[in-house]
Amino acid sequence: MARAVVRGGYGGGVPPYPGARRFLRALPPLIIVGGVVFDVSTPATYTASPMFVAAPLIAAPFFPTRTTLITGIAAVLASVGLHFYNGTSDQIPSLTETLTVTTVAVLALLVNRVVLRSGERLASARVIAETAQKAVLPAPAERIGGLQIAARYEAAQADAFIGGDLFAVQDTPYGVRLVVGDVRGKGLEAVEAVAVVIGAFREAAEQEPTLERVAARLERALAREGTRRAGLDAFEGFTTAVLAEIPGGDRVVRVVNRGHPEPMLLHADGALRVLRPSEAALPLGMGELAAWPDRADVTPYPQGATLLFYTDGLSEARDAEGVFYDPAERLGGRIFPGPEELLDALVADVRRHTDGGTTDDMALLAVGRPAAGQPERRRTMPVVPGGP
Repeated sequence: MARAVVRGGYGGGVPPYPGARRFLRALPPLIIVGGVVFDVSTPATYTASPMFVAAPLIAAPFFPTRTTLITGIAAVLASVGLHFYNGTSDQIPSLTETLTVTTVAVLALLVNRVVLRSGERLASARVIAETAQKAVLPAPAERIGGLQIAARYEAAQADAFIGGDLFAVQDTPYGVRLVVGDVRGKGLEAVEAVAVVIGAFREAAEQEPTLERVAARLERALAREGTRRAGLDAFEGFTTAVLAEIPGGDRVVRVVNRGHPEPMLLHADGALRVLRPSEAALPLGMGELAAWPDRADVTPYPQGATLLFYTDGLSEARDAEGVFYDPAERLGGRIFPGPEELLDALVADVRRHTDGGTTDDMALLAVGRPAAGQPERRRTMPVVPGGP
């Protein structure tokens, strides 16, 4: 994976490339405008507050105090205005979101002052990208569609660059759908691509009747992004991803894998199954190299079982002798009370394996189906003509 490095900053050390200057100048207002467009064009249950939180934080290390202040005010006004537009201004969640955006805007001003006093106008590329990434990649709820959800984003050691790992879980009329992926590249450009993938997934997951068509929508979204970019990214941009669908009425999981590490199914008795795709497929964004119809693989998903999805930061973690971490070998035969405990044990085991020296970020997502006796919400899935 390529590493994106941003050097210097405005004033004391302007990024040496004109494209980088234009990108940094345009990023905060684009994020705010994008948040407004997203909020207006989606149902009231969706919120663009993470984007309004990100804008002043990104502006703080790159711009003068006045510009950072204006960005923060614009983010707050956008948040407040949208709540009035949606008729939710008097609701507690809306007030909480506005307070969060305001608090972050004030903190951005403090960050800006610290950077200026130290003579630096640019904080490290990692800090900025990580902040933006957390804004566009919020943690999913602990329970979605009757399933237990646990997620982790484990950043690599301090001197490593932020990556493009992503995950999202959504309850839809067709069941719970999720995506776990890894965008090619690192730094701010990877975070931007993550926002494209997550946005396309959330829209497609709600609208498309089959998982295969969700994958096709993501392919088209990345193709549009590729044509917008110039140079190397337009030619080599891609995203490995695994998409899954868990219907409310059937105890199965449907999986479409586009060049991503294979998820695993951990049964209540400790048995482990690697969900290998029946046919290999190229990553998303590489449709021009080969074209074939996606086909979801269907696997029984019984009560008490847990699905584990991860990015290659897990499977490529190495110890001092260069031995890769093998999650199937390390987890097989073990029993965990739930998804949260599974991820706690997994993260601790990886740290022991690498002695805390991982060089790539890893995203982890565990989805547990409650065991017999635990409540499980069932949702009727619409009949899909021609669906799998």
